[in-house]
Amino acid sequence: MTQWALLYPVLVQVALTFALLFWMEVARVRAVQEGRVRMGDIALGQSAWPEREMLIANSFHNQLQLPVLFYALAAFALLAAKVNGLMLLLAWAFVALRLAHAWVHVTSNRVPARLMLFVSGAVVLLVMWALFALRLLFEGV
Repeated sequence: MTQWALLYPVLVQVALTFALLFWMEVARVRAVQEGRVRMGDIALGQSAWPEREMLIANSFHNQLQLPVLFYALAAFALLAAKVNGLMLLLAWAFVALRLAHAWVHVTSNRVPARLMLFVSGAVVLLVMWALFALRLLFEGV
């Protein structure tokens, strides 16, 4: 296994973020064109968007929060040459949980399910950071 395999889950996470971004923009333009929201209503804030558009936007914005720590870890792990099979497995688990979280967010939006997926992803990411830190501490760079 090459350490650069870590870029594959990173690319999937990036693709998810861009997919939600483009979906959000298409949905918003459609909402304005269909007259479900007026430009003046959303000029100063997001609260006037219809529910569906808000769900997609919230899911997109969520991809700009916790995944930032994933991207940083991936970059640091690659620079320090600390990627191993466990790190790669956990990276795929994190991305799978983010995909599931986004799915729930834009479909049923069931908060308990979203929370479980979010917390699970956060725990996986925390374990990844802890393992990375331990490897740095005991193996050096």
